Amino acid sequence: MAQVLRVGFVGFGFIGKVHAYCHLNMPLFYDPPPVRTTLAGVCTSRSETARQAKERFGFDIATDNYRDITGSPDIDIVHITGPNVFHRDHLLSAMAAGKHIYCEKPLTAEVQEAHDVDRALPDYRGIHQMCLQNRFFPATLRAKQLVDEGFLGQVLSFRAAYLHSGSADPEAPLKWKLDQAMGGGVLLDLGSHVIDLVRHLCGEFEQVLMDSSIAYPQRPSVSDPTRKVAVEAEDLTILLVRTASGALGTIEASKVATGTEDELRIEIHGSASALRFNSMQPNYLEVYERESPDEPIGGTRGWKAIATVQRYPKPAGFPGPKFSVGWIRSHLACLHNFLTGVAEAKMPDPGLPVGVRLQEIMAAAQQSRDTRSWVDCSPT
Repeated sequence: MAQVLRVGFVGFGFIGKVHAYCHLNMPLFYDPPPVRTTLAGVCTSRSETARQAKERFGFDIATDNYRDITGSPDIDIVHITGPNVFHRDHLLSAMAAGKHIYCEKPLTAEVQEAHDVDRALPDYRGIHQMCLQNRFFPATLRAKQLVDEGFLGQVLSFRAAYLHSGSADPEAPLKWKLDQAMGGGVLLDLGSHVIDLVRHLCGEFEQVLMDSSIAYPQRPSVSDPTRKVAVEAEDLTILLVRTASGALGTIEASKVATGTEDELRIEIHGSASALRFNSMQPNYLEVYERESPDEPIGGTRGWKAIATVQRYPKPAGFPGPKFSVGWIRSHLACLHNFLTGVAEAKMPDPGLPVGVRLQEIMAAAQQSRDTRSWVDCSPT
Protein backbone atom coordinates (compact mmCIF):
# COMPACT_ATOMS: atom_id res chain seq x y z
CA MET A 1 0.00 0.00 0.00
CA ALA A 2 3.01 2.31 0.24
CA GLN A 3 3.33 2.62 -3.54
CA VAL A 4 1.11 5.13 -5.30
CA LEU A 5 0.35 4.21 -8.92
CA ARG A 6 0.10 7.06 -11.38
CA VAL A 7 -2.91 7.05 -13.70
CA GLY A 8 -3.13 8.60 -17.16
CA PHE A 9 -6.25 9.18 -19.25
CA VAL A 10 -6.43 9.13 -23.04
CA GLY A 11 -9.75 10.85 -23.63
CA PHE A 12 -11.58 12.79 -20.96
CA GLY A 13 -15.21 13.34 -21.86
CA PHE A 14 -18.14 12.18 -19.75
CA ILE A 15 -16.90 8.63 -19.20
CA GLY A 16 -13.38 9.82 -18.43
CA LYS A 17 -14.79 11.91 -15.61
CA VAL A 18 -16.64 8.85 -14.31
CA HIS A 19 -13.37 6.89 -14.20
CA ALA A 20 -11.62 9.80 -12.49
CA TYR A 21 -14.42 9.99 -9.91
CA CYS A 22 -13.89 6.32 -9.13
CA HIS A 23 -10.16 6.75 -8.55
CA LEU A 24 -10.69 9.78 -6.33
CA ASN A 25 -13.33 8.01 -4.23
CA MET A 26 -11.96 4.46 -4.11
CA PRO A 27 -10.46 4.89 -0.59
CA LEU A 28 -13.89 5.92 0.73
CA PHE A 29 -15.75 2.91 -0.62
CA TYR A 30 -13.05 0.27 -0.05
CA ASP A 31 -11.05 0.18 3.17
CA PRO A 32 -8.34 -0.54 2.34
CA PRO A 33 -8.28 0.08 -1.42
CA PRO A 34 -6.32 -2.47 -3.46
CA VAL A 35 -3.69 0.15 -4.32
CA ARG A 36 -3.34 3.89 -3.95
CA THR A 37 -3.64 5.85 -7.18
CA THR A 38 -3.20 9.45 -8.23
CA LEU A 39 -4.40 11.28 -11.34
CA ALA A 40 -1.15 11.97 -13.14
CA GLY A 41 -1.85 12.72 -16.82
CA VAL A 42 -4.68 13.60 -19.18
CA CYS A 43 -4.87 13.75 -22.97
CA THR A 44 -7.72 15.22 -24.99
CA SER A 45 -8.01 16.16 -28.64
CA ARG A 46 -7.43 19.84 -27.86
CA SER A 47 -4.77 21.32 -25.60
CA GLU A 48 -7.33 23.74 -24.19
CA THR A 49 -9.64 21.03 -22.87
CA ALA A 50 -6.66 19.04 -21.56
CA ARG A 51 -5.48 22.11 -19.65
CA GLN A 52 -8.97 22.63 -18.22
CA ALA A 53 -9.06 19.01 -17.04
CA LYS A 54 -5.62 19.41 -15.46
CA GLU A 55 -6.70 22.50 -13.53
CA ARG A 56 -10.02 21.02 -12.44
CA PHE A 57 -8.89 17.55 -11.37
CA GLY A 58 -5.26 18.10 -10.38
CA PHE A 59 -3.48 16.14 -13.11
CA ASP A 60 0.27 16.74 -13.36
CA ILE A 61 0.39 16.45 -17.17
CA ALA A 62 -1.99 17.87 -19.80
CA THR A 63 -1.44 17.13 -23.50
CA ASP A 64 -3.13 16.66 -26.86
CA ASN A 65 -0.66 13.89 -27.86
CA TYR A 66 -1.69 10.48 -26.53
CA ARG A 67 1.90 9.18 -26.67
CA ASP A 68 2.75 11.62 -23.87
CA ILE A 69 0.50 9.44 -21.72
CA THR A 70 0.97 5.94 -23.13
CA GLY A 71 4.74 6.31 -23.42
CA SER A 72 5.47 8.27 -20.27
CA PRO A 73 7.76 6.52 -17.76
CA ASP A 74 5.82 8.38 -15.04
CA ILE A 75 2.49 6.67 -15.89
CA ASP A 76 1.65 3.20 -14.52
CA ILE A 77 -2.01 2.79 -15.57
CA VAL A 78 -3.62 4.03 -18.78
CA HIS A 79 -7.38 4.52 -19.16
CA ILE A 80 -8.61 4.31 -22.77
CA THR A 81 -11.71 6.53 -22.75
CA GLY A 82 -11.69 8.36 -26.09
CA PRO A 83 -13.88 7.80 -29.17
CA ASN A 84 -13.95 4.21 -30.46
CA VAL A 85 -12.15 4.99 -33.69
CA PHE A 86 -8.95 5.81 -31.78
CA HIS A 87 -8.93 2.86 -29.37
CA ARG A 88 -6.72 0.57 -31.47
CA ASP A 89 -3.80 3.00 -31.70
CA HIS A 90 -4.11 4.02 -28.05
CA LEU A 91 -4.20 0.40 -26.92
CA LEU A 92 -1.26 -0.74 -29.01
CA SER A 93 0.83 2.20 -27.84
CA ALA A 94 0.07 1.53 -24.17
CA MET A 95 0.67 -2.20 -24.61
CA ALA A 96 4.02 -1.62 -26.29
CA ALA A 97 5.03 0.52 -23.30
CA GLY A 98 3.95 -2.19 -20.84
CA LYS A 99 1.29 -0.10 -19.10
CA HIS A 100 -1.60 -1.55 -17.16
CA ILE A 101 -4.74 -0.82 -19.20
CA TYR A 102 -8.37 -0.13 -18.30
CA CYS A 103 -10.34 0.15 -21.54
CA GLU A 104 -13.83 1.42 -22.21
CA LYS A 105 -16.11 -0.64 -24.40
CA PRO A 106 -16.09 -1.41 -27.26
CA LEU A 107 -12.48 -2.52 -27.55
CA THR A 108 -12.17 -1.00 -31.04
CA ALA A 109 -14.31 0.36 -33.85
CA GLU A 110 -13.79 -2.62 -36.20
CA VAL A 111 -13.15 -6.32 -35.72
CA GLN A 112 -9.92 -6.16 -37.75
CA GLU A 113 -8.60 -3.61 -35.26
CA ALA A 114 -9.60 -5.89 -32.38
CA HIS A 115 -7.59 -8.69 -33.99
CA ASP A 116 -4.59 -6.33 -34.17
CA VAL A 117 -4.89 -5.92 -30.41
CA ASP A 118 -5.33 -9.67 -29.96
CA ARG A 119 -2.14 -10.39 -31.90
CA ALA A 120 -0.22 -8.04 -29.60
CA LEU A 121 -1.45 -9.71 -26.40
CA PRO A 122 1.12 -12.57 -26.21
CA ASP A 123 4.00 -10.08 -25.93
CA TYR A 124 2.18 -7.75 -23.54
CA ARG A 125 2.92 -8.10 -19.83
CA GLY A 126 0.58 -5.55 -18.26
CA ILE A 127 -2.65 -6.17 -16.35
CA HIS A 128 -5.71 -5.31 -18.42
CA GLN A 129 -9.48 -5.12 -18.11
CA MET A 130 -12.51 -3.95 -20.06
CA CYS A 131 -14.89 -1.52 -18.35
CA LEU A 132 -18.06 -3.63 -18.46
CA GLN A 133 -19.59 -2.30 -15.28
CA ASN A 134 -23.01 -3.92 -15.65
CA ARG A 135 -21.44 -7.14 -14.40
CA PHE A 136 -20.70 -5.35 -11.12
CA PHE A 137 -24.02 -4.45 -9.56
CA PRO A 138 -24.62 -6.60 -6.45
CA ALA A 139 -27.69 -7.94 -8.27
CA THR A 140 -25.74 -9.08 -11.35
CA LEU A 141 -22.92 -10.43 -9.18
CA ARG A 142 -25.53 -12.51 -7.34
CA ALA A 143 -27.11 -13.55 -10.63
CA LYS A 144 -23.74 -14.89 -11.80
CA GLN A 145 -23.34 -16.83 -8.55
CA LEU A 146 -26.76 -18.41 -8.97
CA VAL A 147 -26.09 -19.31 -12.61
CA ASP A 148 -22.76 -20.92 -11.71
CA GLU A 149 -24.45 -22.88 -8.90
CA GLY A 150 -26.95 -24.34 -11.38
CA PHE A 151 -29.95 -22.44 -10.00
CA LEU A 152 -31.52 -22.04 -13.45
CA GLY A 153 -31.03 -25.61 -14.58
CA GLN A 154 -30.68 -25.61 -18.36
CA VAL A 155 -31.00 -22.12 -19.83
CA LEU A 156 -33.88 -22.29 -22.32
CA SER A 157 -34.50 -18.70 -23.39
CA PHE A 158 -33.68 -15.08 -22.59
CA ARG A 159 -34.69 -11.55 -23.50
CA ALA A 160 -32.49 -8.54 -22.90
CA ALA A 161 -32.48 -4.89 -23.85
CA TYR A 162 -30.48 -1.73 -23.27
CA LEU A 163 -32.68 1.27 -23.90
CA HIS A 164 -32.08 5.02 -24.14
CA SER A 165 -34.39 7.72 -25.49
CA GLY A 166 -32.04 10.62 -26.24
CA SER A 167 -32.19 10.12 -30.01
CA ALA A 168 -35.98 9.80 -30.16
CA ASP A 169 -36.02 13.56 -30.68
CA PRO A 170 -35.34 14.27 -34.39
CA GLU A 171 -33.69 17.56 -33.39
CA ALA A 172 -31.09 15.85 -31.19
CA PRO A 173 -27.69 16.67 -32.75
CA LEU A 174 -25.46 14.04 -34.34
CA LYS A 175 -22.89 13.42 -31.61
CA TRP A 176 -19.93 11.12 -32.15
CA LYS A 177 -21.62 8.04 -30.64
CA LEU A 178 -23.99 8.06 -33.64
CA ASP A 179 -21.28 9.06 -36.11
CA GLN A 180 -20.17 6.07 -38.17
CA ALA A 181 -16.84 7.71 -39.00
CA MET A 182 -16.02 7.80 -35.27
CA GLY A 183 -16.94 4.17 -34.68
CA GLY A 184 -20.43 5.06 -33.49
CA GLY A 185 -23.76 3.27 -33.66
CA VAL A 186 -25.93 1.82 -30.93
CA LEU A 187 -24.65 -1.73 -31.48
CA LEU A 188 -21.12 -0.79 -30.43
CA ASP A 189 -22.29 1.64 -27.76
CA LEU A 190 -25.14 0.05 -25.82
CA GLY A 191 -25.17 -3.30 -27.61
CA SER A 192 -21.68 -4.19 -26.40
CA HIS A 193 -22.85 -3.86 -22.78
CA VAL A 194 -25.99 -5.97 -23.07
CA ILE A 195 -24.36 -8.59 -25.31
CA ASP A 196 -21.62 -8.99 -22.72
CA LEU A 197 -24.06 -9.40 -19.84
CA VAL A 198 -26.14 -11.99 -21.74
CA ARG A 199 -23.03 -13.94 -22.71
CA HIS A 200 -21.69 -13.67 -19.14
CA LEU A 201 -24.87 -15.21 -17.72
CA CYS A 202 -26.17 -17.44 -20.52
CA GLY A 203 -22.99 -18.76 -22.10
CA GLU A 204 -21.17 -18.54 -25.40
CA PHE A 205 -22.94 -17.42 -28.56
CA GLU A 206 -23.14 -19.68 -31.61
CA GLN A 207 -25.38 -17.91 -34.15
CA VAL A 208 -26.82 -14.45 -34.59
CA LEU A 209 -29.48 -12.81 -36.76
CA MET A 210 -29.72 -9.01 -36.66
CA ASP A 211 -31.53 -6.10 -38.22
CA SER A 212 -31.21 -2.40 -37.46
CA SER A 213 -32.69 0.95 -38.39
CA ILE A 214 -32.01 4.66 -38.43
CA ALA A 215 -34.94 6.67 -37.09
CA TYR A 216 -34.12 9.91 -38.90
CA PRO A 217 -31.87 10.07 -41.99
CA GLN A 218 -30.62 13.55 -41.05
CA ARG A 219 -29.86 15.33 -37.79
CA PRO A 220 -28.57 18.78 -36.83
CA SER A 221 -24.81 19.19 -36.84
CA VAL A 222 -23.20 19.63 -33.41
CA SER A 223 -21.05 22.51 -34.67
CA ASP A 224 -23.88 24.23 -36.54
CA PRO A 225 -27.42 23.21 -35.45
CA THR A 226 -28.93 25.05 -38.44
CA ARG A 227 -27.23 22.59 -40.80
CA LYS A 228 -28.47 19.00 -41.22
CA VAL A 229 -26.00 16.14 -41.70
CA ALA A 230 -26.57 12.58 -42.89
CA VAL A 231 -26.95 9.84 -40.27
CA GLU A 232 -25.17 6.61 -41.23
CA ALA A 233 -24.95 4.74 -37.93
CA GLU A 234 -27.95 2.84 -36.55
CA ASP A 235 -29.86 3.99 -33.46
CA LEU A 236 -31.90 0.77 -33.06
CA THR A 237 -30.79 -2.81 -33.44
CA ILE A 238 -32.46 -6.11 -32.57
CA LEU A 239 -30.69 -9.47 -32.45
CA LEU A 240 -31.92 -13.03 -32.34
CA VAL A 241 -29.24 -15.16 -30.70
CA ARG A 242 -28.67 -18.89 -30.27
CA THR A 243 -26.14 -19.97 -27.67
CA ALA A 244 -23.80 -22.94 -27.87
CA SER A 245 -26.01 -24.77 -25.36
CA GLY A 246 -29.08 -24.27 -27.54
CA ALA A 247 -30.83 -21.43 -25.71
CA LEU A 248 -32.62 -18.91 -27.93
CA GLY A 249 -33.18 -15.27 -27.06
CA THR A 250 -33.49 -11.67 -28.15
CA ILE A 251 -31.25 -8.66 -27.53
CA GLU A 252 -32.29 -5.08 -28.27
CA ALA A 253 -30.19 -1.93 -28.15
CA SER A 254 -31.94 1.37 -28.76
CA LYS A 255 -31.39 5.09 -28.44
CA VAL A 256 -34.91 5.82 -29.68
CA ALA A 257 -36.88 4.06 -26.92
CA THR A 258 -39.16 6.92 -25.91
CA GLY A 259 -39.94 6.89 -22.19
CA THR A 260 -36.70 5.24 -21.05
CA GLU A 261 -33.69 6.72 -19.30
CA ASP A 262 -30.75 4.31 -18.92
CA GLU A 263 -32.55 0.98 -18.80
CA LEU A 264 -30.79 -2.36 -19.08
CA ARG A 265 -33.16 -5.30 -18.71
CA ILE A 266 -32.42 -9.00 -18.72
CA GLU A 267 -34.67 -11.98 -18.08
CA ILE A 268 -33.47 -15.59 -18.25
CA HIS A 269 -35.73 -18.66 -18.20
CA GLY A 270 -34.26 -22.03 -17.24
CA SER A 271 -35.61 -25.53 -16.81
CA ALA A 272 -35.60 -25.14 -13.01
CA SER A 273 -35.89 -21.43 -12.27
CA ALA A 274 -35.73 -17.94 -13.75
CA LEU A 275 -34.19 -14.60 -12.91
CA ARG A 276 -34.52 -11.01 -14.07
CA PHE A 277 -32.92 -7.61 -13.48
CA ASN A 278 -33.68 -4.03 -14.47
CA SER A 279 -30.98 -1.39 -13.99
CA MET A 280 -33.63 1.22 -13.18
CA GLN A 281 -34.44 -0.86 -10.09
CA PRO A 282 -30.86 -1.85 -9.26
CA ASN A 283 -31.41 -2.79 -5.62
CA TYR A 284 -33.18 -6.05 -6.44
CA LEU A 285 -32.54 -9.27 -8.32
CA GLU A 286 -35.81 -11.04 -9.01
CA VAL A 287 -35.89 -14.85 -8.98
CA TYR A 288 -38.54 -17.51 -9.59
CA GLU A 289 -38.19 -21.12 -8.42
CA ARG A 290 -40.39 -23.62 -10.22
CA GLU A 291 -40.12 -26.11 -7.33
CA SER A 292 -41.73 -23.73 -4.82
CA PRO A 293 -45.12 -25.16 -3.72
CA ASP A 294 -48.19 -23.70 -5.41
CA GLU A 295 -50.68 -25.03 -2.84
CA PRO A 296 -52.65 -23.97 -1.00
CA ILE A 297 -53.94 -21.09 -3.08
CA GLY A 298 -50.59 -20.44 -4.79
CA GLY A 299 -48.46 -21.57 -1.86
CA THR A 300 -45.20 -19.62 -1.97
CA ARG A 301 -44.64 -19.83 -5.70
CA GLY A 302 -43.95 -16.58 -7.52
CA TRP A 303 -41.30 -14.00 -8.27
CA LYS A 304 -39.18 -13.02 -5.26
CA ALA A 305 -37.18 -9.78 -5.04
CA ILE A 306 -33.79 -10.43 -3.42
CA ALA A 307 -32.59 -7.27 -1.68
CA THR A 308 -29.04 -7.22 -3.02
CA VAL A 309 -29.02 -3.40 -2.52
CA GLN A 310 -25.38 -2.43 -1.79
CA ARG A 311 -24.22 -5.72 -0.29
CA TYR A 312 -20.76 -5.83 -1.83
CA PRO A 313 -18.25 -8.17 -0.18
CA LYS A 314 -15.51 -6.80 2.04
CA PRO A 315 -13.44 -4.64 1.92
CA ALA A 316 -16.39 -2.61 0.59
CA GLY A 317 -18.00 -0.87 3.53
CA PHE A 318 -19.16 2.60 2.55
CA PRO A 319 -21.88 3.82 2.65
CA GLY A 320 -23.27 0.49 3.88
CA PRO A 321 -25.23 -2.55 2.65
CA LYS A 322 -28.73 -1.11 3.14
CA PHE A 323 -28.35 2.11 1.18
CA SER A 324 -29.69 2.35 -2.36
CA VAL A 325 -27.14 1.44 -5.00
CA GLY A 326 -26.61 3.50 -8.15
CA TRP A 327 -25.07 3.33 -11.60
CA ILE A 328 -21.78 4.94 -10.66
CA ARG A 329 -21.33 2.44 -7.81
CA SER A 330 -21.10 -0.33 -10.40
CA HIS A 331 -18.24 1.60 -12.02
CA LEU A 332 -16.44 1.77 -8.68
CA ALA A 333 -16.80 -2.00 -8.26
CA CYS A 334 -15.61 -2.61 -11.82
CA LEU A 335 -12.50 -0.46 -11.30
CA HIS A 336 -11.89 -2.12 -7.92
CA ASN A 337 -11.84 -5.47 -9.71
CA PHE A 338 -9.16 -4.14 -12.07
CA LEU A 339 -7.04 -2.53 -9.35
CA THR A 340 -7.18 -5.75 -7.32
CA GLY A 341 -5.73 -7.52 -10.35
CA VAL A 342 -2.96 -4.93 -10.54
CA ALA A 343 -2.22 -5.23 -6.82
CA GLU A 344 -2.11 -9.04 -6.95
CA ALA A 345 -0.43 -9.28 -10.37
CA LYS A 346 -3.37 -11.46 -11.40
CA MET A 347 -5.35 -11.00 -14.61
CA PRO A 348 -8.91 -9.86 -13.85
CA ASP A 349 -12.07 -10.75 -15.75
CA PRO A 350 -13.26 -9.29 -18.14
CA GLY A 351 -9.87 -8.77 -19.79
CA LEU A 352 -9.09 -7.49 -23.27
CA PRO A 353 -9.82 -10.91 -24.87
CA VAL A 354 -13.44 -10.43 -23.78
CA GLY A 355 -13.40 -7.17 -25.75
CA VAL A 356 -12.04 -9.03 -28.77
CA ARG A 357 -14.77 -11.65 -28.51
CA LEU A 358 -17.50 -9.01 -28.22
CA GLN A 359 -16.12 -7.36 -31.34
CA GLU A 360 -16.32 -10.66 -33.23
CA ILE A 361 -19.94 -11.18 -32.19
CA MET A 362 -20.88 -7.64 -33.20
CA ALA A 363 -19.11 -8.03 -36.55
CA ALA A 364 -21.09 -11.22 -37.15
CA ALA A 365 -24.28 -9.33 -36.28
CA GLN A 366 -23.39 -6.60 -38.78
CA GLN A 367 -22.72 -9.26 -41.42
CA SER A 368 -26.11 -10.81 -40.65
CA ARG A 369 -27.82 -7.46 -41.17
CA ASP A 370 -26.04 -6.91 -44.48
CA THR A 371 -26.75 -10.42 -45.81
CA ARG A 372 -30.17 -10.76 -44.16
CA SER A 373 -29.29 -14.22 -42.90
CA TRP A 374 -28.17 -16.11 -39.83
CA VAL A 375 -24.39 -15.92 -39.27
CA ASP A 376 -22.23 -18.31 -37.27
CA CYS A 377 -20.35 -16.51 -34.52
CA SER A 378 -18.80 -19.46 -32.73
CA PRO A 379 -15.31 -18.81 -31.30
CA THR A 380 -12.55 -19.67 -33.75
